[in-house]
Amino acid sequence: MPGRWTFRRRRTTLPALAQSSRERIAVSPLLASVAGVSADEVFSRLETTAKGLNESQAAQRLVKYGANEMLAAQAEGWVGRLWRAVRNPLVLLLASLGVVSAATGDIRAATVIGVMIVAGVSLRFVQEARADAAAAALRKLVHVTTLVTRDGSARELPVREVVPGDLITLSAGDMLPADVRLITAKDLFVGQSSLTGESLPVEKSGIPPTTAVPPLESPTLCFRGTSVQSGTATAVVVATGAATYFGQMVGSLEVAEPPSSFQKGIDGFTWLMIRLILVMAPLVFLINGFVKHDWKEAFFFALAVAVGLTPEMLPMIFSVCLSKGAVAMSRRKVIIKHLDAIQSLGAIDVLCTDKTGTLTVDSIILERHCDVRGAESASVLADAYLVSHFQTGLKSALDEAILAHQLEHEVVTGPAWTKVDEVPFDFTRRLMSVVVEAPDRPRRLVAKGAAEETIGRCVAMALDGNVVPIDASLAPLLRAQYESMSRDGFRVLAVASRDVPVQPAYGVHDETGLVLAGFLGFLDPPKESAAPAIAALRAEGVRIVILTGDNELITQRICSQVSVDTTGMLLGAAIEVMDDDALAEAVDGPVVFARLTPGHKQRIIRGLQQRGHIVGFLGDGINDAPALHTADVGLSVDSAVDIAKDSADVILLEKNLLVITDAVREGRAVFANILKYIRMGASSNFGNMFSVIGASALLPFLPMAPIQILANNLLYDFSQLLIPTDKVDADQLARPHPWSIAALWRYLVCFGPMSSIFDYTTFAILYFVLEANTPARAGLFQTGWFVESLLTQTLIIHVIRTNRLPFLQSMPSWPLLATTAAVIGVGMWLPFSPFAAALGFVALPAEFWPWLLGTVLSYLLLTQLVKMWLVRRGWL
Repeated sequence: MPGRWTFRRRRTTLPALAQSSRERIAVSPLLASVAGVSADEVFSRLETTAKGLNESQAAQRLVKYGANEMLAAQAEGWVGRLWRAVRNPLVLLLASLGVVSAATGDIRAATVIGVMIVAGVSLRFVQEARADAAAAALRKLVHVTTLVTRDGSARELPVREVVPGDLITLSAGDMLPADVRLITAKDLFVGQSSLTGESLPVEKSGIPPTTAVPPLESPTLCFRGTSVQSGTATAVVVATGAATYFGQMVGSLEVAEPPSSFQKGIDGFTWLMIRLILVMAPLVFLINGFVKHDWKEAFFFALAVAVGLTPEMLPMIFSVCLSKGAVAMSRRKVIIKHLDAIQSLGAIDVLCTDKTGTLTVDSIILERHCDVRGAESASVLADAYLVSHFQTGLKSALDEAILAHQLEHEVVTGPAWTKVDEVPFDFTRRLMSVVVEAPDRPRRLVAKGAAEETIGRCVAMALDGNVVPIDASLAPLLRAQYESMSRDGFRVLAVASRDVPVQPAYGVHDETGLVLAGFLGFLDPPKESAAPAIAALRAEGVRIVILTGDNELITQRICSQVSVDTTGMLLGAAIEVMDDDALAEAVDGPVVFARLTPGHKQRIIRGLQQRGHIVGFLGDGINDAPALHTADVGLSVDSAVDIAKDSADVILLEKNLLVITDAVREGRAVFANILKYIRMGASSNFGNMFSVIGASALLPFLPMAPIQILANNLLYDFSQLLIPTDKVDADQLARPHPWSIAALWRYLVCFGPMSSIFDYTTFAILYFVLEANTPARAGLFQTGWFVESLLTQTLIIHVIRTNRLPFLQSMPSWPLLATTAAVIGVGMWLPFSPFAAALGFVALPAEFWPWLLGTVLSYLLLTQLVKMWLVRRGWL
């Protein structure tokens, strides 16, 4: 494969793949040994303290254990980069041809092939070195850190600098940076699905188990690659990098992401060219051998033809286009984590996103706190404050709004409540609870969550200081109350509570028999830029799909304000009862989906992909990680939780759909320039096949000397070097362009034979008009075809690069224009140059040049007419 495919573990189910390798993967012996010992013993064995390491110790351990990175993610040295450039199948093919040329005595051909190899490999090496440096600089803009305590002082450090013995602090949303032993934990729940496949979070603690348990099930151990769903903890790092359990799993399985359609297309094109060479070279050899009876000459000619058909600049063009695209996107506040995501970003035709922060300003204000009748109630706010204040999970924007409102209005929360326990939020229940107590007061469980789910757990409601049972007549009135608030644009939560008995711990089963206190109403107004951004993406051929956990009423309100049609809105309850095939049929209609769980979002994306769409997903929360993994392109923001940033391909420095619009256009520009080279190389080689076979069979001499073919190919390659700098027309950026092998074949069939037509007219002029029809005058024939072939191949890129009228309606970049002019000038000068004799050229007569001008102009005109016909039919 000529492109540079980076290791990625996205969209790979490691637990399933690792099942057969469990015996070869083991938890670090040191980690297993500290699972059941005291905290003091943990500090002793890891030679650290409760204040953490000092800086000197940390520096020594960083040298000893290395950076905390996966093996595949570590920086590649120049030797590895050079080897990757050399081992490309196209380079190996050229090298083989060069060795054969040298072994058979054709030193000139071997020298030219050597120059081509050195030029191609050197350019790719230099460009990829620059690309790697640029990518590394861009990745530094994405802040993935962890809170480390050293010398008793806590500070954020890059994850790669964490070493064994470090004391770290964890909170909701954090990715585990290493394999760790917990020292303290408070309501800590960890998602381990990346290692074990468990869908539900697992509770962890710093208390050693009383009986022996497997390390993966130990409550005191957490592992790299997992994430904190809720709670807080302190822990000591035991293993880092490739020594972690996750690192061993990755190293053992060598898991790489399945290639995208574009990667498969590039791969397919490369091997198509190689197969063409493997067919053409022997065929040309046999035809020339039997017709001219000079098998040595036939062999060298076939060898040169094989070299001429090799698109050896493809790896370099590919790397330069992608690296340029990444740097250009960084200027637009878009950081590309994986270069090959650039084309996929340009190819998306569906963008899925939540409404919060994209359609809305993401500045939520608590506007109302009312009882069940709608009257303002301080007690409702006080209860809501208790939940938001005491819960240890990642505080949502709603929690922050409650805390800010309480602080601003100095609301009295009653007695000095202290926290006893909590039941963390999850996206199935859609609520959270805390258990609190105060002197001379019974313990209370206070719950806050989505209105419908919370009311469903209530048996009574607070009304005028009394507790009134909720019967069949009151339930519709409560529903009408919160639906009325939703229709007014409020995001509504309900607050409820009950007294609970004293017991060691509390759980979901205690969230029953509640008394409804009232409702909270939050406002998050739509962004002024949302409607124009949606319109801009639609104009680019990208369909916006809203995936939200909010109810349908608030979703309708916000969507109507930003011109998003909610007709046919599909709710999570309906999705729940659909199988995957039924869902795939259903998702192609609606553009808004509400009341969704993280699993619903993931299934919707898979359904869109099943319908043939290239799907992007923008998310920034813990619950968005599954969808980010599943999408063709995962997008997150720099302010997102660690697990979201880790799952994404693309990081936005600004959560704005207008930024994505710019990134999509840049991705399409990158693809367009890569496609120019592929179309040019494929159609040119396909046409040359007919020309070479016909000339070999009809002429009593070689149509072009081997050294001339190699010189022609070298000059042509030089003319293509600056394609990555070329401009791209607006119409080529106006819609997604997924890879299409059918479109490439149309190019081959239409443009390939056309070039052969004008090769044959040139043959006729040289053979009949200029009488270059004997072996003695073969030099004239070969020189004439060399110049005609070079000029037509070099100029035709300016027709192929645009769907418009070249030079008049669409100008190429100045660097590309300059290289074209330079190559044409050199090609016309060579027959008269001091190098002419060495290359087998003769001076071309004056009468040849008008014929050449007519041939070139006719070829360009016919190609333009055929191109316009294909464009009108929608085939380009």
